[in-house]
Amino acid sequence: MWRIPVVSSSSSCLLSSLKPYLFVCNNKRRFNFNKTRATTTSLMTSVDESDVGISCYISNLPGFRGVLKQRYSDFIVNEVDTDGNVVRLTCLDAPPEDVSVVEPAETKVSDQTNKSHDVEIESFRSLAGDADAERLEALIGQITSGNSEDSISPIVLSANSDKSHRTAIHNFFKENLKFLVTDTVDGPDASSKCIRVRLNSGGKNSGGRNSKKRKERGDKPFDSRGSENWSEHVGKFLRFHLYKENKDTQEALGLIAKMLGIQPRSFGFAGTKDKRAVSTQRVTVFKQHASRLAALNKRLFGIQAGDFCYVKEGLMLGQLQGNRFTVTLRGVIADSEDVIKAAANSLGRHGFINYFGLQRFGSGSVPTHLVGATLLRGEWKTAVSMILDPREGERNDISKVREYYKETEDIDGTLRKLPRYLVAERSILQCLKKCPGNYLQALKAIPRTLRMMYVHSYQSYLWNHAASVRVQKYGIEQIVVGDLVYCKGDDTEKVMVGVNSECEDDDCNETDDGTTLDEILGADLPEEKYKLVKTVTAEDINAGNYTIDDVILPMPGSRVIYPMNDVANVYHDFAKKDAINLTESVHNIKEFSITSMTGSYRRVFQKPMDFEWELLRYTDGNKPLAETDLDIIAKARPVDVVKEPESTNGNEEKDLVDCMKQSESDKNDIEHSTDNSQADCGREVGVTQVESLCGSNSQESQLALKLGLTLPSSCYATMAIRELLKTSTSVAFHKTLN
Repeated sequence: MWRIPVVSSSSSCLLSSLKPYLFVCNNKRRFNFNKTRATTTSLMTSVDESDVGISCYISNLPGFRGVLKQRYSDFIVNEVDTDGNVVRLTCLDAPPEDVSVVEPAETKVSDQTNKSHDVEIESFRSLAGDADAERLEALIGQITSGNSEDSISPIVLSANSDKSHRTAIHNFFKENLKFLVTDTVDGPDASSKCIRVRLNSGGKNSGGRNSKKRKERGDKPFDSRGSENWSEHVGKFLRFHLYKENKDTQEALGLIAKMLGIQPRSFGFAGTKDKRAVSTQRVTVFKQHASRLAALNKRLFGIQAGDFCYVKEGLMLGQLQGNRFTVTLRGVIADSEDVIKAAANSLGRHGFINYFGLQRFGSGSVPTHLVGATLLRGEWKTAVSMILDPREGERNDISKVREYYKETEDIDGTLRKLPRYLVAERSILQCLKKCPGNYLQALKAIPRTLRMMYVHSYQSYLWNHAASVRVQKYGIEQIVVGDLVYCKGDDTEKVMVGVNSECEDDDCNETDDGTTLDEILGADLPEEKYKLVKTVTAEDINAGNYTIDDVILPMPGSRVIYPMNDVANVYHDFAKKDAINLTESVHNIKEFSITSMTGSYRRVFQKPMDFEWELLRYTDGNKPLAETDLDIIAKARPVDVVKEPESTNGNEEKDLVDCMKQSESDKNDIEHSTDNSQADCGREVGVTQVESLCGSNSQESQLALKLGLTLPSSCYATMAIRELLKTSTSVAFHKTLN
């Protein structure tokens, strides 16, 4: 039987041509940044795995042919929350308690301020000092004297560059003076911030966000993203499970926000999910009624919301344990089923190299790490050009818009033609319209988490190359002197505290005010960020304290340590080739400087959890081989929803969504081929014969491999698939297999 040629060797990398270090550095497909800087107007080549340091495997086993994401329903993702529960869509109805959310009457400020606040003022004096205490006392005096809301001006406290102290002040007001609200504003210089204190306009009778136009108010409202009157006994945030098909998280929430008449930044979520997939995740929104969202389900296309409840806190990035993946590889061809079984068992037993997948570097022909390197060098105009210029492989209509702007520099005309989902491009152009030639400001106009993605991508690029060198130079069998590990027990020799999120210099979590948050696009939070890190010594190896599974590598930053072996050179040498210094910055823009980021750590090797696999035989390529959450709901009752059309072989063909699931009589014909040797490497469900109930059965029977695995957050299931197949995970490659 024909199969895709597989490169194999006795090396742990399976690449006979993989020379120590220099192979990675001198890879022919590696992008030349010097050339990029000189020819930013030219089209760039699409990114491949080797371009971003993905070059090694764990096992020496041969791979096999299999098509990844032939249908988006072949890739199902369910979030795993912080308690380890798999998030699933189980109910589309709003809870009956929804009617009790709104209070029958508004709460007046006078009801909150009839008592003396001398004790609180004195407590605040010890926290903030005499000057700020006097300002606060004057503000409270205006409120309690019965002055109209319009005449009560906010106060701005003294400039403060200590974030932890500012956080303590925010918390003081939340706990002690709830009729006042706070937010953070810029201080007199770039290194300081000020806290602004004002009356909660939403709590006063005849006030609220609609009492005056925003321009007349002169400042942003606080917590005015939803209903004004909300019971104190009900959580301010509505949490729901978002189910989406073939859409990214931001696109789905943007559509829901538009239908609700709110801003997308009102939503909070723990992480973004793959676009070409069926996914379910938790989302929170401020002061919205479940009945409003539930009513949208009949109008939404490929999106559903359900499992509603009210909670006190909104979700933030990183508040998840991981994701549960159900992946179906179609058109599997191998020398024998034993080859597939051996590869699946090896994946369950040994895992895979924890590379950042190609998704991290963007789906376009201008990889995000290239833009990130340009930002780190402070080349603002070049970075803008890389984002706006025509690029290879885009839809023809988008290419024409890019060409139009490049030739005419007509911003208004370009914005009229540019799709709204191109957020970065639109943000840049809108800013350049107001501030012509200010390229730095234009870059800062991109939503924060999106623009930070570029720099994070470059960090990932360096990490991938370092991981490849660690594997090829020292193998996958044992830990070596100089490796980095998280400390165990009382082992504190040569330690450094694990670092916090990269946003620590930006006051991104000082308040609960969602109006100050940019659209969230899924930057990863560092894993195990509070653990201590140490360098492995010969004594550790002799004592057997650590194993190969404990090895970690740093994401570059100012507060990480590097391995005390040859792997450390990879970071600095690669950065040097890109004219970047990891210890010094050429500019003073913190968010585009690695030296201003704390950095983080990531495990080099990852084993899938709750791993199981199943071989299926099918004859109808249009038939789903795995049940989605919506399929399960539909079995219990009819669901009137519009599903996203599937794309097969590159054509947008309508799914045969009315195909019945396998009938009870068919279940009697299931053929099982079990293997009892799966003790610690995952559960084999068997080989199942799936007959087509729609269309013709005359097609030739094909083999599919269905996998179920759970991975920690920021781990890529595509990298586990790569370990199985020993082939590229790029979209372009798998399109050729369809």
